[in-house]
Amino acid sequence: MPTITTKDGVAIFYKDWGPKDAQPIMFHHGWPLSSDDWDAQMLFFLSKGYRVVAHDRRGHGRSAQLSEGHDMDHYAADAAAVVEQLDLRNAVHIGHSTGGGEVARYVARHGELQGRVAKAILVSAVPPLMLKTESNPDGLPIEVFDGLRTALADNRAQFFLDLPSGPFYGFNRLGAKVSQGTVQNWWRQGMSGGSKAHYDGIKAFSETDQTEDLKAITVPTLVLHGEDDQIVPIKASARLSVKLLKNGTLKTYPGYPHGMLTTHADVINPDLLAFIEG
Repeated sequence: MPTITTKDGVAIFYKDWGPKDAQPIMFHHGWPLSSDDWDAQMLFFLSKGYRVVAHDRRGHGRSAQLSEGHDMDHYAADAAAVVEQLDLRNAVHIGHSTGGGEVARYVARHGELQGRVAKAILVSAVPPLMLKTESNPDGLPIEVFDGLRTALADNRAQFFLDLPSGPFYGFNRLGAKVSQGTVQNWWRQGMSGGSKAHYDGIKAFSETDQTEDLKAITVPTLVLHGEDDQIVPIKASARLSVKLLKNGTLKTYPGYPHGMLTTHADVINPDLLAFIEG
């Protein structure tokens, strides 16, 4: 399997498809999944002539499972290591959910400083802060994330069936057309990663304040969010993010769920392409 090794010795699995001289698009997956979650997007952009790259976050998918380093700083540094190893330039970085936080920190602290980033896209992303605080009243209370930790520790396999079967893809909504293949693929990706990484990752995606990351980003940034996202509240994320970005554009989708990249790829993919080529 193709891997790079980070400065702290972690093997990170990656995919690198398409012409090496084409503009690269790098995809950053959500919790607790893997680069496989981008299949619909990677095949689409490959067919459009782009170089498409995605990696499994440390502790997730086919990357090394280890005890420490499951935080946004390490996530962003690992992404930077992949970018540098593959020498990606003029790249577009697209992040979903926790991957959106990874993109924000990578672009703000690594990519723009190195002149490697052309544009960024945050999809159903966690920035600036998911946790409810006095200064972030629209966030979710800590009890929500404690509940996720409890469910994961008690029975991760069952939890990783319940989440995609319900709120992640909006399959709990009246009249929703449930795809068992989608649910099973989510479970497959989740269970391939490490429980320690997944447990610690809950704190990383819920309690990391990325206000300053967003303020530091100057490249054109598209923020996409489903208006029926039951995982990351749109009011505390996308609507705040676009106000903090220097060059941000917001597009929302009525009725779309958190996992809209999968359930509505036929709509989302052309919108991503239009922004990248615009």
